[in-house]
Amino acid sequence: MIYIENKKKKEKTLLAKYPNAKIVDVTSKATTGLVKLSPFYPHGDIPIPFSENRKAKSVEGIWQALKVFESADIEEAMFSNDTMKDIKRTVRKYGKPLGHRKGVNGTDLLNYIDARIQIYLPSYLWVLENKVSEIIERLKEASQKEDIVLLDYETNCDVLNPKKPLSHAFLVKAYVEGHYPKATDLYKELEQRKLNPVEEKPKKKATKPRTKKTQNKKDDNQTILF
Repeated sequence: MIYIENKKKKEKTLLAKYPNAKIVDVTSKATTGLVKLSPFYPHGDIPIPFSENRKAKSVEGIWQALKVFESADIEEAMFSNDTMKDIKRTVRKYGKPLGHRKGVNGTDLLNYIDARIQIYLPSYLWVLENKVSEIIERLKEASQKEDIVLLDYETNCDVLNPKKPLSHAFLVKAYVEGHYPKATDLYKELEQRKLNPVEEKPKKKATKPRTKKTQNKKDDNQTILF
């Protein structure tokens, strides 16, 4: 079985919850070959959706480059960024986001969820199918024998939830288990949610954060799968 957990959780907490599992990092900070599962990893030759014959180094480069802000259009330089650094394009720097351009030369702007479905998902799927197939196969075999915990900075496993960034570790899990999100299914679910909205639970009152005397370093003692 594969589980998703936040990379920032203490190692002690993870080991208590998953005593017999292999805990592996799949973020851009990973120190093993699993770093190749990060959307920041510069695999190269990744087709840019809705952009004939255009390719990018990383999935994150595609996602960030096609963003359109009130003070900035797309930034093609992100397509060729192979450093895994300085890829993020933020509201603080560029102002209000207007959407994602539907292709390098497109005229349409996609909203956040449409862009996630039509740009991010297919781009990451291409990487899973064409760049990391050996890693995926080993994950599949290992998950049939023991529990595996994938560490990610994001743990949102709901593609249609716009309030939090999507966990790429969830997409890895979904692909390994044979149910990678499909656009047709997602749009059907989106329509159902519009017809049957779920009332939000009242927010809990904010509490003062506890001070931490020490901080465990997960990376030093992490069980390595690859």
